[in-house]
Amino acid sequence: MKGVTWVKGKNQKLKLLYLARIMQEQTDDSHGLTMPEIIKELAKYDIEAQRKSVYDDLDALDDFGIEIIREQVGYKTYYHCGNRDFETAEIKILVDAIQSSRFISEKKTHDLIKKLEKSFSIHDARIFDREIKVSGRVKSMNESIYYSVDAIHTAINENRSIRFRYFSWNVKREEEFRRNGEYYAVSPWALHFDNERYYLIGYDHDKQEIRHFRVDKMRNVEVTEENRQGRKEFEKQDRTKYNEQYFRMFGGEVEHVVLRCRNEMANVIIDQFGSDVWIRPEDGGTFVAKVDVAVTSQFLSWIVALEGKVRLVEPESAKTKMKWLMEQQFTE
Repeated sequence: MKGVTWVKGKNQKLKLLYLARIMQEQTDDSHGLTMPEIIKELAKYDIEAQRKSVYDDLDALDDFGIEIIREQVGYKTYYHCGNRDFETAEIKILVDAIQSSRFISEKKTHDLIKKLEKSFSIHDARIFDREIKVSGRVKSMNESIYYSVDAIHTAINENRSIRFRYFSWNVKREEEFRRNGEYYAVSPWALHFDNERYYLIGYDHDKQEIRHFRVDKMRNVEVTEENRQGRKEFEKQDRTKYNEQYFRMFGGEVEHVVLRCRNEMANVIIDQFGSDVWIRPEDGGTFVAKVDVAVTSQFLSWIVALEGKVRLVEPESAKTKMKWLMEQQFTE
C-alpha cells in the first residue's frame, strides 16, 4: 500500500529457526498453539509474520522432519509438534541411568538431566522435574573425571602414554596422594566400566606390570609424547580379573549402623558411603564411622571380607545377624 512501510523486525532471517524453537519448546501432544498465538510468540523475537508465511514455514518444518500436527477444536485450529528425538519413557530411562551412575558427580548429573530436558516441551519438562527424585546414591566427588576419560581415549587412539597423580582418602576425608605425590607413568590399554565405575587398565612403567586404576582417583592426567609400552603384557591378561566386587544393599530396612575401623580403611569407607559419612578418629589407630545401611547378608559379608579391619559395633540386632550368618554360612 502506498505510503505504508512494513517493519519486519531485525530477526526476520531467523524466522524459520525461531518458529522451530517455539513449536518444539511450547507444544506437544497435549498442548498446541493457534495461529494468532504463534504470531505473537514470533513477535517476542522481533519477528513480524503474516498468516500465509507462517503456514508455508510450518509446511517447511514438516518437510524437514519436524512433524507439525494440525488439530481442529471447535472453531480453532491448533498446531503442535509431533515426533521427537526421544520418547518420554526413553528420556526417563536415560535419567535413571545417569542418576544411578556412581562415576557421574552430582553437578554433572544435574547438568546432563537439564540437557535431556530440552528434548521435551516446557510442559512435559515441568512434570518431569516433579517426578525426578534424588536417589541418594554415593556419587563421584571427582569432577575432573570427564577430562581424565577424554585424555585416556586420546592417548589410546594416538598410541601415547599418560602421566597422572593418584590418591586415596584418609580419615580426615582428605585426598592423600600415593608415592608422595609423584606422577605415575602409565601406558593406557583399555577403559573398563564395572559396578558403575571407570577403571584404567594400563602398563605401569615403574612397576613394569599391568595394573588397574580407578579413574575417579586420578588427578592431573596428561598425554605425553612417549609411545605406549606393555602391549604383550596386556594381551596376556584376562580382562575379567579386573572386575571389582562390592556389596549391594538389596532390599531390607535401612538401619543406623556403627562401625569401628582401622585408619587404613578410611579410603574404603569414604568410597562406599561418600565424603559426608560421619567419622570420629580414636586413639590407637582406629576411627568410628556411622552409616545408614540395609543390614543384608551382602553388607555383613562385605564386613567379613575385610578381615577384621572393620568391625560391627551397633546395633545389637545387626550383631545378632552377623553371628547367625557366620554360623550358617561359614561353618558346618
